[in-house]
Amino acid sequence: MSGLSSLIATLRASPGFAHKRDIDAVVSAFAPASGVALGDDSMGVALGDDCAAIPDGDGHLLFAAEGFVNGFVAAEPWFAGWCGVMVNVSDVAAMGGRPLAVVDALWSNGAADAQPILDGLQAAAAAYGVPVVGGHSNTRNDRAQLAVAILGRAGKRLLTSHDARPGDRLMAAIDLRGRYHDPNPFFDAATAAPPERLRGDLALLPELAEDGLCRAAKDISMAGLVGTALMLLECSGVGGAIDLRAIPRPDGVPLDRWLLSFPSFGFLLSVAPENCAAVAARFQARGLGCAVIGTVEDATTLTLTDGVESLPVWDFADSPLIGCGPRRRTAAS
Repeated sequence: MSGLSSLIATLRASPGFAHKRDIDAVVSAFAPASGVALGDDSMGVALGDDCAAIPDGDGHLLFAAEGFVNGFVAAEPWFAGWCGVMVNVSDVAAMGGRPLAVVDALWSNGAADAQPILDGLQAAAAAYGVPVVGGHSNTRNDRAQLAVAILGRAGKRLLTSHDARPGDRLMAAIDLRGRYHDPNPFFDAATAAPPERLRGDLALLPELAEDGLCRAAKDISMAGLVGTALMLLECSGVGGAIDLRAIPRPDGVPLDRWLLSFPSFGFLLSVAPENCAAVAARFQARGLGCAVIGTVEDATTLTLTDGVESLPVWDFADSPLIGCGPRRRTAAS
């Protein structure tokens, strides 16, 4: 097996891919014959995006939520609380929006069990400038459990997962000024960063949307960069190609580890070729890594290349990844 073949096999077998693959079954359960659950234009964009987008006046309300694995909450309670805000504000930014407020749902085995989670939640809320305005708590549980929801707002121009077009360039924008939060695959460029920098970096996404420089976007999730690219392409009903050599990467981090990493600030963008230089310049001006890493194609496959060979990592014609592509929406309508 070649090096690229081995890398692709590792990606496909990763827990991040498995968790995203599970989404397909959930989407199927919410896909009655009416197809309303898969996206009703009167209620915003279709399923598969980082947030629900609800038309509201001259813009959109953005609504999202994240739940956390119990083992992670038990092992890293403060960081789990921090991530409750961090991942949600990233989801709002990926849609071209700005966060308004968060609420939490917290279960714990006593108040002392809950405190470090609340401390992390409050620290991130202060850093990102997003108030915690309420939620639910139960301190009479047998373990700590956490979920956090967010409300945001975007203008008329959304960045969605459904608008990448053949001929666009795939761009990756990632904050490389961090370190791994071992033993987890989290690349943390947030907890030690100045709050004003965190807020200014996230503000780039709604500015790109409002200036019409970016067509589609998705934040890099636990599925890593390649898994996130697959979700973006599937939702848009397109394929693509990624040059692994072009991906912004921290010095000294092996490629296989990086591709399975979840960066605290990381976004994939689908950008018209004539806008790529302007987009890259905005991120680079703030010290963020940003580069064109591939192309969007009129195809059903995502292909990876390492400069020696090119191999497919997934073919949507054979199997969906998350089940939110145009084929599913058409079949349900």
